[in-house]
Amino acid sequence: MDTTTTLLLIAACVAAVLLAAAVALLVRLVRARRTLRRAGLPTGPRWVFWGAVAYLLLPTDLLPDPVYLDDIGVLLLALRSLPVPRRTPGN
Repeated sequence: MDTTTTLLLIAACVAAVLLAAAVALLVRLVRARRTLRRAGLPTGPRWVFWGAVAYLLLPTDLLPDPVYLDDIGVLLLALRSLPVPRRTPGN
């Protein structure tokens, strides 16, 4: 294999790992929001949740799509915006 093919394979592997991380964060975000809603807890602003989902799916990004770091960052910010349920001392 020549250098170009090796670099392309490495870039494809990195892109696949980053895409998997973005999808995993999206699933976690949806599950967290669903759990909070089922428990009757506030889920924070809707625009943050749907904005993060739309940003992941839209073709326009801050960084080109082979680099999912901006998508992962937006999803992490959306996860952090969800309120943390407070536990009672008995639980």
